[in-house]
Amino acid sequence: MKKLLTVLALVFATIMVNAQAQIDVNKETHDYGEMVQGGDPYCEFVVTNTGTEPLIISNAKGSCGCTVPEWTKEPILPGKTSIIKVRYDTKRVGPINKSVTITSNAENEPTKILRIKGNIKATTAPAAPVKESGATAPKAN
Repeated sequence: MKKLLTVLALVFATIMVNAQAQIDVNKETHDYGEMVQGGDPYCEFVVTNTGTEPLIISNAKGSCGCTVPEWTKEPILPGKTSIIKVRYDTKRVGPINKSVTITSNAENEPTKILRIKGNIKATTAPAAPVKESGATAPKAN
């Protein structure tokens, strides 16, 4: 009887170990590349639950206020996908090197870090018209 209970306990433990949520993301980093100031601020990461239990993303947090993630609060069923949409404040000029930390019930990576990078170039203001004398022309009303 003890052997039977031991075998059943091992089988149950094996089933419980295999019954887990697993997170898989289509990319670790999104590269905006060279972008003009005020360009499209959004990028997306596709999350797949490769496990056998629902995946629950409990939190997604940007490394600063300029990086804001949006994600579904609903469980991601086994084999299904969801989108994490990240908005970066593209009014800021200069290099981008930010992260988004995902917290979930995934057995393989309960904390997952996604990165965004790129460079934002300033928009150039149109030059003021110049008179033949070299003085700046008055603005038209």
